[in-house]
This record gives sequence, C-alpha cells and structure tokens, in this order.
Amino acid sequence: MTTMSDTAPGPSPLGWFSKAEAWLDHKGKGAWIAAMVLGFVFFWPIGLALLFYMIWSKRMFNSSCRGKAWKSQRFNAHTTTGNSAFDAYKADTLRRLEQEQNDFEAFLERLREAKDKAEFDQFIDERAKKAAEGDEA
Repeated sequence: MTTMSDTAPGPSPLGWFSKAEAWLDHKGKGAWIAAMVLGFVFFWPIGLALLFYMIWSKRMFNSSCRGKAWKSQRFNAHTTTGNSAFDAYKADTLRRLEQEQNDFEAFLERLREAKDKAEFDQFIDERAKKAAEGDEA
C-alpha cells in the first residue's frame, strides 16, 4: 500500500537561490548583467551584492558555453544551403554589396584627398599672405 506522502514529489533539492542561479546561468552572461543592473535600479545593495557575487564566482570573466555554441551557429557567407537558386541569389547579393562597399570606400578616399588638398592650399595661401605682409613691413 502506498500513501500520499510516498508518491508526492518532495521539495526540490535546489532552493530558490540555486534555481535562480541555474536559470541565469542558462540564459548567459547578459542575464546576470541585466539582473545586476535591475538590482542597482530598484535597490542598490542588491545590485552591489550581485556584482560581488559575479566577481567572486568568476561569472563576470568566464565565457559561457552557450555563447560559444551561438558563435559556431552564426551565418557563414561561404556555406551553401543546398538550394541552388538561393545560393546564386546570395552570391549575387554579396558580390553587389562588396562592389558597393568598394565604391563607397573609393568615394571616401576621394573626399579625404579633396579635404587634404583644400587644407594644404589654405595653409600655403596663409603662409604666402604672411610672407607678403612680412615683406611690406
């Protein structure tokens, strides 16, 4: 015979603090920082306590596994999707964007050269003006 106490789940082995810590760890470093900032906003000693805890537990300086997994899943421009029409569209778009970037960089270079020339011409004019004023004196 089983009693209600035998089948009912007992209290979780993790307390509320451990549950909160596990939840924040699962969400990543950004969640820890957000919790700390909110702690400072609502009641500064909580924010300060979270900051000290993050430093003491090395959560502030260790990179999380979740972040590393996300970086490995980022979009890579050189991989194929298996769909030839989309891959052709992607290649054409990337080629067009690279051309636009090159054109824009060339435009910026021309602007810098024009600005440099204008500044140099202004310098030469001011120098010639000072020299002319010095000859008159």
